[in-house]
Amino acid sequence: MTHPVAKPDWSNLDVIHRNTLPPRSSFHVYSNHTDALSFDPSRREELSLSGTWKFYLSDNPFEAPSVTSSLDTSKWGDIEVPGMWQLQGYGKGPQYTNMMFPFPVDPPNSPYTDNETGTYFRRFKIPKKFEGHQLRLRFEGVDSCFTLWVNAKEVGYSQGSRNPSEFDITEFVNDSENTLAVRVVQFCDGSYIEDQDQWWLSGIFRDVSLLAFTANYLKDVDIRTTFGDDYVHATLLIRLNLVRNGNLHITVINPNHEIVMVATKWTAETPNLYTVLIDINHTSFIPLKIGIRQVEIRGGLLLVNGNRIVIRGTNRHEHYCRSGRTVPLETLRHDLILMKRHNINAIRTCHQPNDPRLYDLADELGFWVIDEADLECHGFGIIGEAALSTRQKQLSFPERSALLSKYAGDWTSNNPAWKDSYIDRAQQLVTRDKLHPCVIIWSLGNEAFEGCNFQSMYDWIKAHDPTRPVHYEPDRDAKIVDIYSEMYPDLDHLIECGKKDLAKPMILCEFMHAMGNGPGGIKEYIDCFYKYPRLQGGFAWEWANHGLITKNSEGEEYYGYGGDFGDVPNDYNFVMDGLCSSDHMPQPGLTEYKKAIEPVQVIGGNHREVIIINRYDFLSLDHLNCIWNIRDEERVFGSGTISLPPDIQPEEEAILEIPPFWIDNEGGIPWASGRNEVFLNLAFVFKDNIPRKGKISWAEIGHEVARSQLPLVPRFLLSPPSSPSETSQSRNVQLSCSLNKLTITTSATIWEFNIVHGLLTSWTKNNTQVLHTAPYLSFYRPLTDNDRPKDGQNWMDKRLHQVKNNTQKVNWTQSPNGDVIIYVQTRCAPPVLEWSIDCSIIYKLTSSGSVHIAVKTQPRGINLPHTLARAGITLALPKEFDSVQWFGRGPGECYIDKKLSQMVGKYTVNTVDELWVDYEFPQETSNRTDTRWVKFSNSSHTSSIPHVTGRKEKKKEESLEIRMMDGEGKMKLFDFMGCHYKEEDIDKAEHPYELRRQKREEVILRIDARHHGLGQGSCGPKTFKEYAFETGPISFEVVMR
Repeated sequence: MTHPVAKPDWSNLDVIHRNTLPPRSSFHVYSNHTDALSFDPSRREELSLSGTWKFYLSDNPFEAPSVTSSLDTSKWGDIEVPGMWQLQGYGKGPQYTNMMFPFPVDPPNSPYTDNETGTYFRRFKIPKKFEGHQLRLRFEGVDSCFTLWVNAKEVGYSQGSRNPSEFDITEFVNDSENTLAVRVVQFCDGSYIEDQDQWWLSGIFRDVSLLAFTANYLKDVDIRTTFGDDYVHATLLIRLNLVRNGNLHITVINPNHEIVMVATKWTAETPNLYTVLIDINHTSFIPLKIGIRQVEIRGGLLLVNGNRIVIRGTNRHEHYCRSGRTVPLETLRHDLILMKRHNINAIRTCHQPNDPRLYDLADELGFWVIDEADLECHGFGIIGEAALSTRQKQLSFPERSALLSKYAGDWTSNNPAWKDSYIDRAQQLVTRDKLHPCVIIWSLGNEAFEGCNFQSMYDWIKAHDPTRPVHYEPDRDAKIVDIYSEMYPDLDHLIECGKKDLAKPMILCEFMHAMGNGPGGIKEYIDCFYKYPRLQGGFAWEWANHGLITKNSEGEEYYGYGGDFGDVPNDYNFVMDGLCSSDHMPQPGLTEYKKAIEPVQVIGGNHREVIIINRYDFLSLDHLNCIWNIRDEERVFGSGTISLPPDIQPEEEAILEIPPFWIDNEGGIPWASGRNEVFLNLAFVFKDNIPRKGKISWAEIGHEVARSQLPLVPRFLLSPPSSPSETSQSRNVQLSCSLNKLTITTSATIWEFNIVHGLLTSWTKNNTQVLHTAPYLSFYRPLTDNDRPKDGQNWMDKRLHQVKNNTQKVNWTQSPNGDVIIYVQTRCAPPVLEWSIDCSIIYKLTSSGSVHIAVKTQPRGINLPHTLARAGITLALPKEFDSVQWFGRGPGECYIDKKLSQMVGKYTVNTVDELWVDYEFPQETSNRTDTRWVKFSNSSHTSSIPHVTGRKEKKKEESLEIRMMDGEGKMKLFDFMGCHYKEEDIDKAEHPYELRRQKREEVILRIDARHHGLGQGSCGPKTFKEYAFETGPISFEVVMR
């Protein structure tokens, strides 16, 4: 005797499915015409078997309970189907890896032990109305493989986690109560090609249904539309595969349930849907939503209905923070509506076919979809890397990549033994989703290297669906597929590609890595898509963080990532890389992306007229109004609503005329003699004829699709603000020196200056302490996810985070008008290394009560960091100075390369906490850029206090206003950041709850003359040169009053 007696299905490359029905398109059967046209799931000829099942978890398949008629489940636990067992309290818990296989690598063999196996059990009865029907069990998704029993009789086996499986169980059931048992194995041979960048989770994670088909049932259906050369007349081709001939009637119906005589095309901007109703013998009714559209590649361009399109998309993993890949319908709908509201027009279903309901929503709401096969084997690349010799590691990147691709591909992708497994993934993908107009491109998978099996997949797809192009990114030269594709190219390379006369279009299947605070430099990529015709857009990586709700030892909930569940090995927080947080709420990067891809762009203008361009692919701008105003920081000079010129077609420019309100009685411009910057603000919003179809309303009248701001009186034309006027009383400045301290006193102000450390340690205004901690020079920021692999690594290597101020010399003098001037020479340097930033600092404490801090820096040394994180001062204010008002970009977080979505204006928050952006992995955050002035006040803490006379008086409000000048005395824009956290505490924290424990009472404030951009370095290009703060001299002057 041997164990096992035979090779198990789940570790046998020759067994992919056993006793499953052939794949078919996704459709549902109804018993009558009225129910069919309702598309109501509750009226289908189906019985949902989702709900509460009994469940037993074993360490491996061999120790799982035997399924017999006497199986006792009374002591088993309960589990919800659909769901993942690791998120319902079973097993070792979730495990996150990006590339690594979580098990010993020996393809196609999967582990015989340490391979969790869940046995599911439930009872069900066949509805009487199903008598005489063929009965099918359909599983929409089971991770990773399963064996099925009905009434203790084995029905079959299937694998392919994110693909459906269907079984004919007609001969296995009876009229009384039936039992259903499913054994799910965590890892099978298919797991080698399901190594996607996501959580390893297991179970029946999509719906399970019992289906009833009549005797003359529909096996499958295919529907295609083709246009003539004029794209006006279309041919609708419907192919039916029936089990036997019958009385067949097909009608095409519009949303009003009328027979269609004239149809309108489907696009992502005009998602016009019609219903094809198939009536078989008046007993089976199959309603199908269709869209009239044609996809083709012609002249090197991807065309839909003859028009070039631009993909403004996002990758979307299936993930929900409480249930993993089991995504509730309301969350799915929320995601797609949120995408529409942020101008996103395309989805890549990374890296597997998604829940079938997504495609229904995408058809109705309007999205272009790249539908991707459930195929990735990235982990073989790690094996290849580890095996490289010293000589091979020294090869150029292209040579090393080619070598690794061949080595890694030989395991499965270029191994003929895996051909059937690869073709099955293509067949499942195309067959299920081929009816959806939203699907315009098939993708063979992701990061699975190259090999003969991809040619086989491509050939199968083209034989069965020649109407759509095929994508696969590792085929960089597009030798097999129809589209050039790349991930995370640097901008120069992308521009070079755009200049080439490519025979095929290029789409970035991944770009703009949205991990943590970022990405920076989005607009530059989008501009390329409009400038170069062959560059037809891309998909941001990715839609949402993949944090899973868990609890710390104190019972606080937080979003966990790799390692938080005891999972080894893991890839840490690389799973937190979305435009939305783990609860699918927008992060600042999504707001910036919306701005970059807005469908109306302002490309020039003045107070009389502006020039706009239509960036839609099909729509005119007739559905939009323009709301405008002209204002400075204090006043609105004029405002109104403009109707756009009619019929502005895609890529057409037009002129909007601003009503001539600005001509006063003398014919002048009312802001001409002012001292403030003046801006024209424009917002483009939906009016009555909102371009939407179907039942789902994704935007209300007044929804903003684009906004822009034009400076009419720019800041460089303005002179700096004058200092407060001096009186004879204000010139009465007293200066005293005792021990190591200077004390400077005016009628309303007292300063104390430590001459040993060269710091202003105390500032009292009207008996109110303004400073908590002295201002000091600083050049570091907490690392972002985008910093760490690139510039941040250099900062760490050069110990930028350990730089301290070392005062070398202090002298002072008093001017005739009473101002006290203090000269400080300081050397800012880290331990261990010799480099420094030598600084000359001049403090001017004026008789009017203001503080000027003028700084000049000179970096020195052979080990200087290539860039600096920032250059400015850091100080702390008492906790009462919690109210903030500023004039600059806002109201949201912004940086030099992530700021276009934030308009210049005057903004107010009641507490510093309202400035805070709480990233799920703590990091640099909450900056505001292009600031003209900022004021911190204690207004929210003033209150009535007892007076010596017995009456109550309101405590006087005090504030600290800050501006900045350049080295030549001109106004300078600056950055500020206010919070209750120290930089080192942010760097140390790995979760927000850990950071909250370090929250300070005082307000920690940064004022920066320069701030390094964010970039996309977590998985992409580092900060662009024009946004980088390269190490060099800098001069600035901070003015506080």
